[in-house]
Parts: sequence; C-alpha cells; structure tokens
Amino acid sequence: MTKIWLKGAFLVFLALCPALPSLAANAAAPDPAIRGVYGEWALRCEVQAAATEEQCALVQNVYAEGKPDLQLVVVILKAPEGGYLLRVVAPLGIILPAGLGLRIDGTDIGKTGFMRCLANGCMAEVSMDDGLISRFSTGTTALFIVFPTPGEGTGLPIPLAGFANGLARLP
Repeated sequence: MTKIWLKGAFLVFLALCPALPSLAANAAAPDPAIRGVYGEWALRCEVQAAATEEQCALVQNVYAEGKPDLQLVVVILKAPEGGYLLRVVAPLGIILPAGLGLRIDGTDIGKTGFMRCLANGCMAEVSMDDGLISRFSTGTTALFIVFPTPGEGTGLPIPLAGFANGLARLP
C-alpha cells in the first residue's frame, strides 16, 4: 500500500527540508530516483537545482485506514552534524498541542511536539539516538499517533521490515 505513495512522500520531504528549494521548484524537476526498496522503505535520492550534492532519504508513507485525508510521511535522513534525523510530516488540521506519539511493537517510546507547519503539513523531528535506531532496526511495527480531534488519537502503523538494510545504504 505505501509504495504507491512514495513519490508524493518524497516531494513532501523535499518541501520540508530547510536546505532545499520549495516544492514548487521540485514539481517541475524530474522524478527523484529510487535507489532501492527495503521492505516498505524507499531510498530516494535527487540532486536539487540549487545544490551540488545529492540529497537522499529513507521514505515511507501511510494513510489511516478509512481516513484517506489522514496521511503520514516518515523520513529518515542524515543530519548535517552527523547521526540521523527522524522527520514525520502529518496533515494540516491535526491537534498540534497533543504532539506526535510513537510506539514500537506495543512499547511506548515517547512523544514529541510539532516544529512547524507549511502548506503541505506539520513537521515533527527528532534526532535518532542509538537506542531508537536499534528499536527501528529490530522492531516489527512503529505506531505513530496523531490527534485529528481532541481526544481522538489515531495510530498509523509503519512496517519496520527493511529499515536496517535501508539505513545501512543511506549515503
């Protein structure tokens, strides 16, 4: 199901990367290249018009069952200072103060706030420490929880199969 939406997921990723041009510029650019598929994760790379280096990320996109307007884009990328960033883009209209929750295989990992909202959605971002990378690498399912309305938490499951292989190939 998520493979169908990977192109759109990467465009959202590009729109929310501060160092990259706007989504409008990307829409006119050629489709980004898929360098590999690892489970439901796609390794996508593209050289932006204003950049000299290729930008790559592991990307996965999922819609809530029965709620086609509730979509998450999960992006893993290398941080400029080293390490990895987990960036999640949620749709506009969610309850921002409730934050973004994360469970992996039923274990509560925690909650983070949303950093900002742009035309394509609201973004939460965290640095991935070794513990979180290990949980993503060995886990089966990550459940990201957002609140479309007060008191109505909706969990969107992201399969983690292939994460470790994809991360190892992220340039």
